[in-house]
Amino acid sequence: MKINSFAKINLGIEVLRKRPDGYHDILTLFQTIDLADVLEIIPSGDGMISLSGDDPSVPWDERNLIHRAVALLRQKTGCRRGARIAVRKSIPAGRGLGGGSSNAAMTLIGLDEIWGLGIGADGLVSAARELGADVPYFLEGGLCLGEERGDRLTKLADLDRLWVLLAFPPFPVPTAEIYGAFRPHLRTVEGLTSPAEPSKIRRFLEIQDFGLLENQLEETIFRTYPQLETLKRFFQDQGAEASLVSGTGSTVFGLFREQAKAVRVERELRKTVPARLVQTLPGKAYGRRLRAGA
Repeated sequence: MKINSFAKINLGIEVLRKRPDGYHDILTLFQTIDLADVLEIIPSGDGMISLSGDDPSVPWDERNLIHRAVALLRQKTGCRRGARIAVRKSIPAGRGLGGGSSNAAMTLIGLDEIWGLGIGADGLVSAARELGADVPYFLEGGLCLGEERGDRLTKLADLDRLWVLLAFPPFPVPTAEIYGAFRPHLRTVEGLTSPAEPSKIRRFLEIQDFGLLENQLEETIFRTYPQLETLKRFFQDQGAEASLVSGTGSTVFGLFREQAKAVRVERELRKTVPARLVQTLPGKAYGRRLRAGA
């Protein structure tokens, strides 16, 4: 079996509070894009799990989220069948595009099918939530509102397709480092502390003004990685509808309605950093594209 494993961008992140378990409650907008790894999953009769990939910066051992997905399925189902899993990477690691989480979600889907587990949609979601906050999203795709850790999802109507220009600085950004350094901005109202302003994400969903979109982690990211702020300003100067850091990674993206404009900006951007021009992938097409062309 071959299956596409698509990337995502975060069209906005609002950090609400720190949870007792050490994570943060957030509000975020996930959007799939048509940049994908390809997983090849071949069942084996020896009960062994073999994992390989073509990106030497990624650990292809028990630290990989694919391995953890396999182990979790075996634990939940008692299945001891084997598989060889090979990954052809196009999504750069540590860049906020969810490549590892997407790979794990596709592993759950693929092994459920080829091993004949029949655990169903609810079982897949339950397993995905145990693997990581972003993993459940890749079982849905398209535009989704993420709440709590980002793993309580609400499927939303697709936006009109947009051109997404991705800028890839040559370094990853550790998620734990950013959340550890994040300090929310609070205001005092009648003696109580509360978030600085109402949700811009919820307002965006009402009126679709891309100027409302923000990633509240950017200020923290820019303190350590000021070159990412330079990229954001570049996109803004070039007339992007919006420009944000995706998640807590190092990818900075610009959104464009017109292909010709996006292509022109891409040519300029490539003079300074690697870049890739893709489109948003609507939820209506996501399920069909998981297998198409893989």
